[in-house]
Amino acid sequence: MIRFVFATVLSVLSLATIVGPVAMPAWSQDNIRIVGSSTVFPFATAAAEEFGNTSPYKTPIVEATGTGGGLKLFCAGIGTNFPDVVNASRRINKTELDVCRANGVTDIVEVKIGFDGIVLAGAKSAPAMQLTLRDLYLALAARVPAPGSAGAPDDLVENPYRRWNEVNPALPDMEISVLGPPPTSGTRDAFNRIVIEGGCRNFAGMRALEQEDPYRFLALCRAVREDGAYVEAGENDNLIVQKIVGNDRAVGVFGYSFLSQNPDILQAYPISEDGVSFLNPTFDLIADGSYPISRSLFLYAKKAHIGVVPGIEEFIREFISERASGDFGYLLDRGLIPLSAEERIASLGLINSLVNLQLN
Repeated sequence: MIRFVFATVLSVLSLATIVGPVAMPAWSQDNIRIVGSSTVFPFATAAAEEFGNTSPYKTPIVEATGTGGGLKLFCAGIGTNFPDVVNASRRINKTELDVCRANGVTDIVEVKIGFDGIVLAGAKSAPAMQLTLRDLYLALAARVPAPGSAGAPDDLVENPYRRWNEVNPALPDMEISVLGPPPTSGTRDAFNRIVIEGGCRNFAGMRALEQEDPYRFLALCRAVREDGAYVEAGENDNLIVQKIVGNDRAVGVFGYSFLSQNPDILQAYPISEDGVSFLNPTFDLIADGSYPISRSLFLYAKKAHIGVVPGIEEFIREFISERASGDFGYLLDRGLIPLSAEERIASLGLINSLVNLQLN
């Protein structure tokens, strides 16, 4: 049976009116409100429940909105209408930060909380596969080099591949059917950037384009096909797990924690960047960065809400404490890949000193 990761999701009725985007409103709010990544969601809910049970503060309210959706809500303003904290499976980007600043969210604390790997997996009954980034690019990109071409930008055509063995004869004779998150998800963003873009670089013509016209390169090398081979299955990774278990011809894309919680019903497909070294997603290989599709996880907090909404600093300290995300912390049982001791101390220093986020 699939072990779903659930948390109680409550709604908050805002009673305050904000006067101007930068005005500091008067409000009454007892619960920290957290939105964001579905990958971080099981970690955030576990930390929230522990925090509510062991501290004098109320249990934070946690909602899985996706990284992009969560940052949009977070950056929309100051006050009880808006979240206090957003968790993210990628770093906030400059465009999002500009939206924050335009809406008066000018002071933000960024805290790295751990690592995760993006998994490609199928049901235990599905055929075994070993996948390279090149295979995944050819299977899932919107436009790919025409078969037999040199792979220059002018050689790109609408993706003609329908079966895995058409992409690579070593792969199963099976229809390409990949279920993954939508564009609002940090997992999808990382998948496009690391996998699709990484596979695109296998072609010399596309590598040359990256030097000549990086904007065109990104437009061509991150676009995912929309003809049914890739299915946007929503922000809830548990639902993706459920759907691939019921279909042994489907491949799912989701965070490592969902694989680690369901090892008896899922098999991960080994991934290779170079076509030679195929690696399974494991705790150690994700932690040391060897697994090709690894990424950092973050929390962002509004400094304007710290000290007004009770317990924000204390909750973040709980999240990155030794007992939560140390070598034997309770979040590791949920699949979190922890920071090193040195990185965890650095993250604690950021929240203790409330260092303001600066993007290079």
